[in-house]
Amino acid sequence: MTDFLTGPWPWYVAGPLIGLTVPIVFLYAGRKWGVSSTFRDVCSATFPRDIEYFQYSWWTRGAWRLTMAVGLMIGGFLAGRTTTESQPISAATQADLAALGITSVDGLVPSEIFTWGGLTTVPGFVMIIVGGFLVGFGTRYANGCTSGHAISGLSILRVTSLVAVLGFFAGGLLSTHVLLPLILGGGF
Repeated sequence: MTDFLTGPWPWYVAGPLIGLTVPIVFLYAGRKWGVSSTFRDVCSATFPRDIEYFQYSWWTRGAWRLTMAVGLMIGGFLAGRTTTESQPISAATQADLAALGITSVDGLVPSEIFTWGGLTTVPGFVMIIVGGFLVGFGTRYANGCTSGHAISGLSILRVTSLVAVLGFFAGGLLSTHVLLPLILGGGF
């Protein structure tokens, strides 16, 4: 029982819990779940009011999402502190990264890329700045993020969410097998 409380939950427990939680929240509270909407609420609270897209009462409309986002951050922090083993990245993944020239893995991320120093390199800039812009643009263009479409949208059987999730997976495979080797291999 101690392993179940301190270690990662098996897929056959965590998956159904996630799958059942979202439709219940949607059916009883009438709310869709996704993190990109929370980002819009944060921008609405901090951006100038002359941008029409952010002109709404973020506190009355998005307070529950902000609470959810804070809970996600606290939960992620606690999970990282209580369940992470000494080397959370598998040996196979480390070998794949080493083949691409990434040998310094600190915790969950390659510190050669995801540091302030890594940001000054071409691969770091492309992956952090350009990749971040593309994620933000794609989220807006797809009318939602991966969690919103994959968890919330699929659980209520939205065809647009299925199309978006298929696109996310295709983009992830393309990025992993084509773009990442190209960027890290110096061919970019």
